[in-house]
Amino acid sequence: MLSLLRSAARPLPPLRPLSLPGSRSLFIQTSSTPNPHSLKFLPGRPVYTTPDDSGFYAAATDFNALTQSPLARRLVRATDAVGGVYLGSDFVTVTKAADASWDALRPVVFSEIMEWYASGEEAVAEGQVSDTTILEDDDEVVQMIKELLEVRIRPAVQEDGGDIKLVGFDEPEGIVKVRLEGSCVGCPSSSVTLKSGVENMLMHYIPEVKGVVAVEQGEEGEEVFPDHDYSEVKVEKEGGKPKQSYEEKLKQAGIPFSD
Repeated sequence: MLSLLRSAARPLPPLRPLSLPGSRSLFIQTSSTPNPHSLKFLPGRPVYTTPDDSGFYAAATDFNALTQSPLARRLVRATDAVGGVYLGSDFVTVTKAADASWDALRPVVFSEIMEWYASGEEAVAEGQVSDTTILEDDDEVVQMIKELLEVRIRPAVQEDGGDIKLVGFDEPEGIVKVRLEGSCVGCPSSSVTLKSGVENMLMHYIPEVKGVVAVEQGEEGEEVFPDHDYSEVKVEKEGGKPKQSYEEKLKQAGIPFSD
């Protein structure tokens, strides 16, 4: 998640060739993430592509998510050392158990990814609705939140092998609830990035947003960083000025508007 705060790219280790039955060799790279328990695997070909690059996350204990993803299911079933799997457009982030060794787990992940490509299965079953899909009943503020998450915030977070999903917006309180996924789960820098990156950007472009909190998987009301005090967040009111339209706010944020 540090990619929101810096743009320096980390060098990748040498390529690892793996032979695919009936196909050319598959070259998988690995890249470290800010979370020592998460590793990013880059096979050099598409993994899970969606129009909004939203990605897909499945914890080892999330039965519903695992039933939707043949690839995540393979990785979790292969070993008890896998705690979660995040699928990006061209990478797979695996989060291991704290006591597991990457030396032992890495070959297992390589093998399962190789077998998945050979199987011809989809990474995730079709028909999934993204968290940033703009729905008919979304109001203007929610649309803007989704647009900023998709266009500005998500790409930076995904560079480090993680993702951030919109859980909901508490309109009376002005609090955006998000869920951290992939390498962001348990990452020491997550709380800093949440406040200095995500929260600052959303509050800057959307006056209705007063703060951002992260919630656990399946626990929409539970804050991951409860020590952050949102009660004293200062809200700048538009005071007498005409309220900006959705299109005007997108233009201000440098985001092309499209119906």
